[in-house]
Amino acid sequence: MRTIRASEIGSFLYCRRAWWYQQQGIPSENQAELAAGGAVHQRHGRAVVAAGLQRGLAFLFLLAALVLLVAQFTLQVLN
Repeated sequence: MRTIRASEIGSFLYCRRAWWYQQQGIPSENQAELAAGGAVHQRHGRAVVAAGLQRGLAFLFLLAALVLLVAQFTLQVLN
């Protein structure tokens, strides 16, 4: 039995004829639009990864600031 993917179900629910053409191996006539959509998804994916990296970097800076703040207060208390 073959695996049915979520994108295939979405294709079937959106347009059964398009799904059938896809199953028959008939290429879509809107290749330019599909390529443009793929490019948009790639850019979005890169933006999501960059946002995750920025979030991690911000967390590290916050942690470093807290460590420096605790060190400063500790030095003030000891002096």
